[in-house]
Amino acid sequence: MRIALLSYRSKTHCGGQGVYVRYLSRGLADLGHQVEVFSGQPYPEQLDPRVRLTEVPSLDLYRDDDPFRTPHPREFRDRTDLLEVATMWTAGFPEPRTFSTRVAKLLRSRTADFDVVHDNQCLGYGLLDIARHLPVVATIHHPITRDRAVDLAAAPWRRIPFVHRWYGFLGMQRRVARRIPDLLTVSSSSAADIVADFGVAPEQLHTVPLGVDTELFRPRGQSRVPGRIVAVASADKPLKGIAHLLEAVARLRHTREVELRLVGRLEPNGPTEKLIAELGLADIVTATSGLSDQELAELLASAQVACIPSIYEGFSLPAVEAMASGTPLVASRAGALPEVVGDCAELVEPGNVDQLTRALDELLGDPRRLDRMGRAGRGRAVAIFSWPAVGARTALVYERAIERHRAGPTTAVAAHGVSPR
Repeated sequence: MRIALLSYRSKTHCGGQGVYVRYLSRGLADLGHQVEVFSGQPYPEQLDPRVRLTEVPSLDLYRDDDPFRTPHPREFRDRTDLLEVATMWTAGFPEPRTFSTRVAKLLRSRTADFDVVHDNQCLGYGLLDIARHLPVVATIHHPITRDRAVDLAAAPWRRIPFVHRWYGFLGMQRRVARRIPDLLTVSSSSAADIVADFGVAPEQLHTVPLGVDTELFRPRGQSRVPGRIVAVASADKPLKGIAHLLEAVARLRHTREVELRLVGRLEPNGPTEKLIAELGLADIVTATSGLSDQELAELLASAQVACIPSIYEGFSLPAVEAMASGTPLVASRAGALPEVVGDCAELVEPGNVDQLTRALDELLGDPRRLDRMGRAGRGRAVAIFSWPAVGARTALVYERAIERHRAGPTTAVAAHGVSPR
């Protein structure tokens, strides 16, 4: 098949979208499919040489070195650019909508080049224009309504209107998701949440878990660093629960030699940086970002324990990478995490610092259990999660979408009881 894979942002070393695009496109190429990635900034890195990249430039308003920047008047090219900056200036997040508009314009003249279009979590109105000409499949890793709920709960009352405004794109995502007959998601837990929050029909959803490179992420034979805990997360997002992990580590250090390695960029003077200082943890907490895949794999394999303290997860690629590395896990009993880790992790209630502290302490003090859990996690990762299998199952959904589209876009949508309007 000839596949257009859409990603409105594809940051490789932070968040799952860039990782998903890179590995899925490679897995599809391994199966003999032709894949072209259409991406907004930041663009994906290290795509397989067989995968073509088409850049879809935006105003790049959230670049790391100049976030929320004001573009020069000469940068404006069309109405989409004006909409993008106006949405940012009014505290909204424009990228899903504006990317979909730009990529729809690009694909309008290239409908003969593709058999199917696969959107990665954008769900912008432009997809509906694309769907008039080509079959569209969309991945929803989890409904962003869950992020909004956690951010609202953590926000001071003065910030609540701004949080609502930032997540203003959710209404668009709901409406678009209901009109795409074939949706992919990564876990049955996430599928249930999408049905509840987005109002899509259960039969629209196909569950295909994410994969892991089990040759890269593997036990490395070297001695693990005593007391080392690793957490891979967007540390400043309340949804990821890093604040609870920091509190647990602050308690642990009184009875045990520990160190915490956070993989993720910290906002300068942001909430996580401030909490590290308040708890007096600067000497045992290290935050790093921009790690290569090799560096991340080596770090995970060096830890005694990996921790996923999230309040909610639609899947959790870091959990699978840790299991593949043979690194025992302590994780929250939240969202899809129990489904992903099976019986290969110690599960605690999300946000419960007492349980988290106790689980980490007991696990770090039990070498035999650490070894047993590490072996079990590695076995589960190899048996269940692989990118070739993900590519093959995803291609089956493409075939189904193509057959629906041949019957006519309106007929395909109506087959799910979803209004085509």
